[in-house]
Amino acid sequence: MITSVLVANRGEIACRIFRTCAESGIRTVAVYSDADENALHARVADTAVRLPGTTPADTYLRADLVVKAAVNAGADAVHPGYGFLSENADFARAVLDAGLVWIGPPPEAIEAMASKTRAKELMGLAPLPHEAVTEADLPVLVKAAAGGGGRGMRIVRRLEELSAALESARAEAASAFGDGEVFVEPYVENGRHVEVQVLADTQGTVWALGTRDCSLQRRHQKVIEEAPAPGLSEALENELKALAVRAARAVAYVGAGTVEFLVADGRAHFLEMNTRLQVEHPVTEAVFGLDLVAEQIRVAEGGELASEPPRARGHAVEARLYAEDPATDWTPQTGTLHRLTVPDAVRLDTGYDDGDEIGVHYDPMLAKIVAHAHTRAEAVRKLAGALERTTLHGPVTNRDLLIRSLRHEEFASARMDTGFYDRHLAELTAVTSDPYAPLAAALAEAQQGSRFGGWRNLPSQPQRKRYAMAGQEVEVAYFHGRTGLTADGVRIVHADPALVVLEIDGVRHRFAVARYGDRVHVNATTLTALPRFPDPEDQHAPGSLMAPMPGTVVKLADGLITGSSVRAGEPLLWLEAMKMQHRVCAPVTGTVTALQVTEGQQVEVGTVLAVVQETPQGRGAASTPGSAT
Repeated sequence: MITSVLVANRGEIACRIFRTCAESGIRTVAVYSDADENALHARVADTAVRLPGTTPADTYLRADLVVKAAVNAGADAVHPGYGFLSENADFARAVLDAGLVWIGPPPEAIEAMASKTRAKELMGLAPLPHEAVTEADLPVLVKAAAGGGGRGMRIVRRLEELSAALESARAEAASAFGDGEVFVEPYVENGRHVEVQVLADTQGTVWALGTRDCSLQRRHQKVIEEAPAPGLSEALENELKALAVRAARAVAYVGAGTVEFLVADGRAHFLEMNTRLQVEHPVTEAVFGLDLVAEQIRVAEGGELASEPPRARGHAVEARLYAEDPATDWTPQTGTLHRLTVPDAVRLDTGYDDGDEIGVHYDPMLAKIVAHAHTRAEAVRKLAGALERTTLHGPVTNRDLLIRSLRHEEFASARMDTGFYDRHLAELTAVTSDPYAPLAAALAEAQQGSRFGGWRNLPSQPQRKRYAMAGQEVEVAYFHGRTGLTADGVRIVHADPALVVLEIDGVRHRFAVARYGDRVHVNATTLTALPRFPDPEDQHAPGSLMAPMPGTVVKLADGLITGSSVRAGEPLLWLEAMKMQHRVCAPVTGTVTALQVTEGQQVEVGTVLAVVQETPQGRGAASTPGSAT
């Protein structure tokens, strides 16, 4: 029997595995990088072992250090989680060679399936040689052979973009997975991403635990997942499950895995087999009433599966909550997560606790929120409502996108495909804010401190407060007289530092208010309190390009120097943060009058990277430093 498990991972997945281990009476061991010294997964484990360094390559991708940590901590088994070394056959062998139990598939199965190129060959398919790609093959998808999560993936629609796409995909894949191998395959427009969860034991029993739909993806990163995949014919669903079982049997698979397909025009196209647990596994757990981590442990101990899986019940939907800002092209956000609470009716999987810091080194996913109900419509409604009622105080997130996606008619009617966000992202991210949020923030602030602090003897002179909201400056006014607070157009029913109740056109509205420094959260609206008079030191030269996130400058465009002429939209440099590369482009056509950074330099959010002075109308850029990737 397994008595102690080291989880070779971090964050949300490590915490999720620890939960099952604790419920099973199994001791837990965490590993943590220097950047994760105070992370939740390192705090909740029974014991924790430091991996010196901050980058994945120095820590979580070091198989030798992880195995050594397991041995030194007295663990008798290792669970890989997902990502990092979870699909690394050499790591699995090293665990087994150390005399430990490997809670995962055999190394040979990982080897056969973890590389997407070899998996396709095993299924009788072959990648498209990148040197043989022609105009007739377009569009194509450049894809990392190892790992997933949208990293190392690029859609290529023009042949001249292929070389740069290969280069950037290799760099991103090497950074995220320690393996820069990429391949090229035809890109199927607007298909549905459907996958099958498999679970197999050592006796040859393989379960196909239904289907999942993961079609709502942005930049190849899954956003919303559900089980079962809606709208499939019985024949197609049976075909998908049969193909998944065939793939598992082909490599003598053991444990939990996922076989992914692209479904278009009623046909299934094999994509890959992930030889690990998936991020979206909770929806399958909800529908089948299973704990897949507990099943993984039981199988690793030699336990047998029943001849048939349990019966599926109801429908489950999962939303991934990311710290990212749509106003800055979805750049990852950092800072303090002051508070995150969800209604009791939904499941929350997270690697953060209130007060934790969101750093720059890892994935920006804050949490997964899962709703289960009798029907799909009920589950979708339940999840959207729970997200709306979630208390979320911290960096900007994609919450609004999640709620609007769930309530979009195309998703509600199950007519979505992988092109959903290509068609609807603009309307789903249109800026909207509660117009009464600034007044509620001002009234809550007025009630802080002495109850007489804001009183004025001249009621004709209002108090005024300025806030930044949704990219705009807003000024509100209220009166603080002998009888209390008043404001034009509303009746103030109640006001204290945490709660304001306003009656608007005869209807009462509640506003929960929380302030952290100059950041104010009013229900789901976030404001920034502004000083009465702007600070001259906060002003920057026109055309300044500032870092949208903390990160590392990994590349400057070829030949870029002070004095270079550039065109609007042209990439000038690349920042790497949270395992992803982000382009910083010229805002206008003009001249680089200042270049403030060099390759390899670490920058903080708001750092001036370069200054581009716009060329007067009628004059074009004389030269360009590089091309987009």
